[in-house]
Amino acid sequence: MKKVMILTGAGQIGMAIARRMGYGMKIVIGDKKPENAQNISNIMNQAGFDTLALEMDLSSRESIRGLIAQAQQYGEITMLVNAAGVSPSQAPVEAILKVDLYGTAVLLEEVGKVIAPGGVGVTISSQSGHRMPALTPWEDEQLACTPTEELLKLPLLQPENIRDTLHAYQLAKRCNEKRVMAESVKWGEKGARINSISPGIIVTPLAIDEFNGPRGDFYKNMFAKCPAGRPGTADEVANVAELLMSDKGAFITGADFLIDGGATASYYYGPLKP
Repeated sequence: MKKVMILTGAGQIGMAIARRMGYGMKIVIGDKKPENAQNISNIMNQAGFDTLALEMDLSSRESIRGLIAQAQQYGEITMLVNAAGVSPSQAPVEAILKVDLYGTAVLLEEVGKVIAPGGVGVTISSQSGHRMPALTPWEDEQLACTPTEELLKLPLLQPENIRDTLHAYQLAKRCNEKRVMAESVKWGEKGARINSISPGIIVTPLAIDEFNGPRGDFYKNMFAKCPAGRPGTADEVANVAELLMSDKGAFITGADFLIDGGATASYYYGPLKP
């Protein structure tokens, strides 16, 4: 039996973290598109990792439980890397809420039930959650603590209160951060830790599509005018994950780490101010 890492969302950021932290482990990769999971699995296996590709739909509790059950056949689950989700230009409001908001909450809950003592998780959120004006303490608490099956019924998340797909995405990512805080208390009872990372613009195949798409100029302007003056790389996100998931991060749980080259700072107090 091996220690097991679950990686959900077969993309560049998830793979970079899995490569950094998953050596010697069984890595079970779940993605809604089986070919994506298989592609990342092949790359990693050819680099000496031990991975298995599975189909998994983050918006389905049944699908998440199925992935966990298969992962448990190889040993104790000691790591979770959640990099699954859909972006504002990829999906309608309803799908963004079902996948990014509800799905992430269910995944953290279900893995939290089985995570081994000493285990650790990271979920990939987004700088978008930091751009939205503050919610009320009551709304934050609702996002953090509402039972998962009732989350999508919150007044805050009803269609008439959501302006567009970007607003839905921002709400989903705000919910991810609050959920991580609430779940960290439960994970802590098992001697495990969970944190979130909020990347800015990271160069991935998906991001390159965005750069060349209708919102391309918006993104190019964002990284040109942020203090770093460039987009980031998946490996830079993995640097933060390595801290959070290693013993060096033993005192860090329930936290969110913004890694965006200063874009959010520039949005509030610099040339990106709307």
